[in-house]
Amino acid sequence: MTTTDKHHDTASAGDRNAHYESLVDPVTDWTTDFDHMHPAYNANAPEIWQQLREGCPVAHSPRYGGTWLPVSHEDVSAIAYDTEHFSSEDVVVKRIKPTGESRPYGGAPPITSDPPFHHHARRVLLPAFAPQKISAMEAETRAFCHGLIDKFGSAEVVDVADQYAKHIPPAVIAHMLDLPLEDGELFREFIHVALEGIAEDQEVRQAGWQKLDAYLDRRIAERSDNLGDDLLSFLLTAELDGNRLHPDHVRGTVALLLIAGIDTTWSAIGSSLWHFARTPSDLARLVAEPELLPVAVEEMLRAYAPVTMARTVAKDVEVGGCPMKAGDWVLLPFPAANRDPAAFDRADEVLIDREINRHTAFGLGIHRCVGSNLARMEVRIALEVFVERFPEFELADPAAVTWSVGQVRGPRSLPIRVRSRATARAK
Repeated sequence: MTTTDKHHDTASAGDRNAHYESLVDPVTDWTTDFDHMHPAYNANAPEIWQQLREGCPVAHSPRYGGTWLPVSHEDVSAIAYDTEHFSSEDVVVKRIKPTGESRPYGGAPPITSDPPFHHHARRVLLPAFAPQKISAMEAETRAFCHGLIDKFGSAEVVDVADQYAKHIPPAVIAHMLDLPLEDGELFREFIHVALEGIAEDQEVRQAGWQKLDAYLDRRIAERSDNLGDDLLSFLLTAELDGNRLHPDHVRGTVALLLIAGIDTTWSAIGSSLWHFARTPSDLARLVAEPELLPVAVEEMLRAYAPVTMARTVAKDVEVGGCPMKAGDWVLLPFPAANRDPAAFDRADEVLIDREINRHTAFGLGIHRCVGSNLARMEVRIALEVFVERFPEFELADPAAVTWSVGQVRGPRSLPIRVRSRATARAK
């Protein structure tokens, strides 16, 4: 483990964000010099998007070799659907740009795949994420959430980002892939390398990727010799055009599930709990009207969508009056699109009974999240169990809340004061 990895594991969330801030230059203007890796970005993202929407709906920064940031629903949607001018070869903005050599396959198919390969890579995964498959996991997920809360003991203040939200998606993914539950900490380390450690020294990042590759190679080799009824075995025996998937395809897809499939849902659960902790009227209504939960989940996904994807410009193109050149990065902030008043009524208000809600939390176009059924189930069960056990809770210290850095937005420190059902009744 590198020194930086140790720092990531042992330091408080505040210390980690101070570390991330030390790796990037100060931001002088979010319109012309934004940096999504600066901790101030995710901490203030809705306000930044609103500022840009009113003054510069397609911002540009020279950082990372040139990066665009459209914030209107119209522009984000146009780019997401345009596979001719925008490539998905690399979906995380970083200092090193993709070379085009891995197209149309990419390093983590199908999310990094371009047409026509993307269509086939996506179809391979669809059966594993069918609604009936996900429904079969509900009882185990619910039991796991109760077990996490049991570990709170009699504590009145708990960090629900660290003690609850971050543990649920790794357990679910480990179950699907039939990997050891105790590997969850490793999964979160891989997430740090891929999504939060973008500004780290290249040697640090390379060491992290080597550790991920070694882990995947070991687990894939073990499963190849002992196939079972799990998602990893499914990928090892799946066929594309009559042939087994290429080993790099299997490894890349498993890496995608471990990284994107965990951090996104972890963040969505944490953001939802943050909302209800700071909005007692919504929490009280959810307790009184539990049947509202599925609708409330959709509003949590809209208002606090965690994911910003990236594209590279494949051919020169103009978007929103801005000339984008081949090789430029483009961030697709689906959360910003969800708060565009041109697309949503009362866009900056959180309405937990919002009936019309065609949000973009799971993306748009061909890359719409194949795991949306799974994410919805995890967020719904996590909230259902938490509210059942704690019908009253509130932020213990709003100033102590910290947010992630990078393209997935969610709380990383979230101290909440809880009252169990029995305590709430006694009150």
